[in-house]
Amino acid sequence: MSQDLARLVPPPMRALIKRAVNRFGFEVSRDPFAHRLVRLCDSLGVRSVVDVGANSGQYARLLRSAGYRGRILSCEPLAVPFGKLHAATTEDADWRAVRTALGRETGRVTIHVAGNSYSSSVLDMLPAHVDAAPESACVGHEDVPMTTVDELLGGEVTEPVLLKMDVQGYEAEVLAGAERTLPSISVVQAELSLVPLYGAQPLMEEVVRRLDDHGFAVWSLEPGFRDARTGRMLQCDGVFVRRDLV
Repeated sequence: MSQDLARLVPPPMRALIKRAVNRFGFEVSRDPFAHRLVRLCDSLGVRSVVDVGANSGQYARLLRSAGYRGRILSCEPLAVPFGKLHAATTEDADWRAVRTALGRETGRVTIHVAGNSYSSSVLDMLPAHVDAAPESACVGHEDVPMTTVDELLGGEVTEPVLLKMDVQGYEAEVLAGAERTLPSISVVQAELSLVPLYGAQPLMEEVVRRLDDHGFAVWSLEPGFRDARTGRMLQCDGVFVRRDLV
């Protein structure tokens, strides 16, 4: 259904149509970014996604709803969202969940647990984040296992892979633990902060520079987290493709 036609259909009827479509084994996605990402994966032959910071599996479900049918490895360190993530994978043979954080070394690390769970981070949340999203304030801490991308993937991959990072300011640490693997990664998706939201986090310019040093070019920038009071964008999602592939 086109967007113009969809506007003519009342919301209750749209929901009814979506349920009917889902009943026959299809899913309807209204996220154009997800569809663009799946088209990119198809064009590069990407059949494996490493989903770092998976929470309860929202990203993987979005890819599936947009038509991605390859393998997904989702990593989530926190107990409660991981339980939901693991449950979601039980009916999908090509989707696997691992309970771990990702960083520059293996071991254990303490996560600051956010009230909304998906804003949780190894780093301290700064007032700018809490002011923009009060529900994200820290409500506790959790000691969790941590590994590296290199250890997770064995230091190299032999097929096109998309590495997605949603790690709330911990991007530089995840990249530091992927030094051996990055040369064989095709696509990187990273959350980029335009202003400091977590203590000692790299901002957008530094993450872009690090990925450029590893041979990745910016393919797309997608709007993300905004301060609803002012309209200022605080985070966006960046998609990076290895330069020799574009």
